[in-house]
Amino acid sequence: MPHVHIHVTGIVQGVGMRPFVYREAVARDIAGWVRNAGDGVHIEAQGTADALASFTRALRAHAPAAARIENVEVSALDGMSAETRCAATGGHGFSILASTVETQRSTLVSPDIAICDDCLNELFDERDRRFHYPFINCTNCGPRFTITRALPYDRAATSMAPFPLCTVCAAEYANPADRRFHAQPDACFACGPHLTWREAGKTDTLLGSDRAASDAIIERCCDLLADGRVVAIKGLGGFHLACNAADDEAVRALRLRKRRPRKPFAIMVAHLDGARRLCRVDDAAARLLGAPARPIVLLPRAPIADSRAALAPSIAPGLPELGVMLPCTPLQQLLLAACHRRGIDALVMTSGNAGSEPIEIDDESAWEHLVSTGMADALMGNDRAVLVRADDSVARARADGPLLVRRARGYAPLPLPLAAPDAAFAGAPAPLPAILACGGQQKAVLALTRERPDGTAACFLSPHIGNVDGCGALDAWHGARMHLEELFDLRPRALACDLHPSYSASQWAREQSRATGAPLVEVQHHHAHIAAVLAEHPDVVRAVGLAFDGTGAGTDGAIWGGEVLLATTDGYARMGSLAPWRLPGGAAAVRDPRRNAVALLHAHGLLDHPGAAGLLDRLGPDAYAVILRMVERSVNSPLTSSAGRLLDAVSALLGICEDATYEGEPACALEAAAWRAWRSDAAAHPLDLPPFGLAWHTARADTGSTRRNQIIVGERPVSTRLVLDPAPTLRGLLDARAAGADVDILALAFHRALAHAACEAARQVGGRTRVRDVALGGGVFMNRLILDAVCTGLAARNLTALVPHAAPVNDGGLAYGQAAVARARLASGPCEPLS
Repeated sequence: MPHVHIHVTGIVQGVGMRPFVYREAVARDIAGWVRNAGDGVHIEAQGTADALASFTRALRAHAPAAARIENVEVSALDGMSAETRCAATGGHGFSILASTVETQRSTLVSPDIAICDDCLNELFDERDRRFHYPFINCTNCGPRFTITRALPYDRAATSMAPFPLCTVCAAEYANPADRRFHAQPDACFACGPHLTWREAGKTDTLLGSDRAASDAIIERCCDLLADGRVVAIKGLGGFHLACNAADDEAVRALRLRKRRPRKPFAIMVAHLDGARRLCRVDDAAARLLGAPARPIVLLPRAPIADSRAALAPSIAPGLPELGVMLPCTPLQQLLLAACHRRGIDALVMTSGNAGSEPIEIDDESAWEHLVSTGMADALMGNDRAVLVRADDSVARARADGPLLVRRARGYAPLPLPLAAPDAAFAGAPAPLPAILACGGQQKAVLALTRERPDGTAACFLSPHIGNVDGCGALDAWHGARMHLEELFDLRPRALACDLHPSYSASQWAREQSRATGAPLVEVQHHHAHIAAVLAEHPDVVRAVGLAFDGTGAGTDGAIWGGEVLLATTDGYARMGSLAPWRLPGGAAAVRDPRRNAVALLHAHGLLDHPGAAGLLDRLGPDAYAVILRMVERSVNSPLTSSAGRLLDAVSALLGICEDATYEGEPACALEAAAWRAWRSDAAAHPLDLPPFGLAWHTARADTGSTRRNQIIVGERPVSTRLVLDPAPTLRGLLDARAAGADVDILALAFHRALAHAACEAARQVGGRTRVRDVALGGGVFMNRLILDAVCTGLAARNLTALVPHAAPVNDGGLAYGQAAVARARLASGPCEPLS
């Protein structure tokens, strides 16, 4: 009979692949074996030709739900191997063999998977031996990436290694007919991890060693939550800080302790009906809420009719959306059920960290930084280590797919594709080296590439790390880098980073390039945004890029952020931008957008307009005089063309938000005001502001370094540049403000004017260059009103909007774009290290 070797690659470990292979083989009377290896799953199979053909088809067509098959390679073998002969002497002639580690580690790792329906039923079944066990799982669900130390994915290579299987669990693990056959995190009260409990002011630590003790810990936690306390609770990728979402006093206490005055908190509800009582949930949102990743989903609020669905006003003050998630873990299911019995149907679940520090993952460190500091009143931990820090993912549901705001637990480390470099790059080294892309400073994510034989590459993005502006966050960045390098056996031989001179990760990359001789590609921030979108659309070679965000270093020393690019992956031309203005104090003007508003009005000669009087009165004459001197003398006042800063300035000008307690707050508040108008009669009778002025001017040459190894050499010179001048719109805004127009209506009108200007800019640039695809990148496109209006406006102009779905549209997608640019640059010729 025919005898073949089958090599299956993709996400094929930790998802029940080997048990699946075993069952499919036995059903077809196929002899042989299956085993995990560093490069995927290997199978030897011998049977009839029809059986082998059916078996091979099944590997793709009927693989476990959590698997992702990339390739099934079949090769003929001569005769039966010794291992197959040995397997054939067993019960069915097919066996699962021990994993091998000799092969290169090139397989993929599954993200963590939310509890499945089967485990959920057992969790609440009093007859089941895992009734109320907080760590119940099977081959279809449970922790994966966050407990994985090394590959192949076996129990000994995870944080489950300290927990030997009891006799009953071991029998399940070895039984091919059992759902827990070769489920590596399999456990029960007798042999697995247990909850721990510590309270502030008490010295004893409680251990949930059996069902009664575990239930008692959960009940005690609910007691504290019902009493308005804050509890630190360990999840799959780190700690949450939890409190009763309906208790405004508790929520305000958490805000005070966490030093988070107004930034919205995410909430967790037990089921989809609970989400529907709070928010408008369409079909796309329902699918996203219930997806295995269980992200936080940003949902529009619904009118509250059910008193039990009422939330504390301070959850997301003044915002039209709530961040809602469903339980991901068995513990969260048990906790929500116990809270429901006390009349609590929603919990605040926010990241367990202090300030801008990374989320806590270690019990002792969490006790020190969350409880001992007074941020939380108690800590519910466990004795299973979290090996990979992974915050909750955040997304917004759209009909064309989710728009990721934060890519972390449930998505990482799923690789994103990078297409083969253009065939024109005939001189490209083969293969291209592994590249480490360092990402940005805020919403930091790093990326590693692995080349494939077909010329494409897999791009592994780390989970969201946060703002890399402190020692703790930078340590977390390095920890994520080293874990990805070790897990996937990748040793980067080239580096990519942001052009900004002061970003921590970029500074490290430059030092590494000097020390090791590794080539370094420094990628302009907004080109990286657009390149990330192009990487998701490999059929699009060139696009008009609308790169709208808050801050990005330009090649001329200015702060860019309202850019119209003509971009390919390996280069770009800056075809247009917002008219620049001074940003007095730089970062100080971001925190105090009134400074920004004054400078913007000064740039357009509008400070004496009656509509600006309110802003100047609120600012005060002394502060106004200082700001004016800074701007007029260009003292610590860099030029900016940032769309994010434009939104901030308008927010302050209208008196909506005059101080930023979190990144982007003024723009978020402006969007909230626009949404209030949108939902009123104003949407049917819009106020039309004068449109932005759009005019082509002779391009001023940008000045910047042109070292051969820098991506600046990929910037194409242009003779004329389109300037998007907000002066007419600002003047109309001030006229309406002076006439007493409603602030919310003005916020909506400005959103429409900005979206119209963006679409017109894309139309003009596209018309000159005969390009019909428009890539949307940058944090401004997290604004749902602007994104929807731009997509609609582009379609009306017969232009195609390219919206990112695989990576965040904000700075969380920068590393993906940097990796794409670096591969294209390296393929076009050698890049030199820094000297």
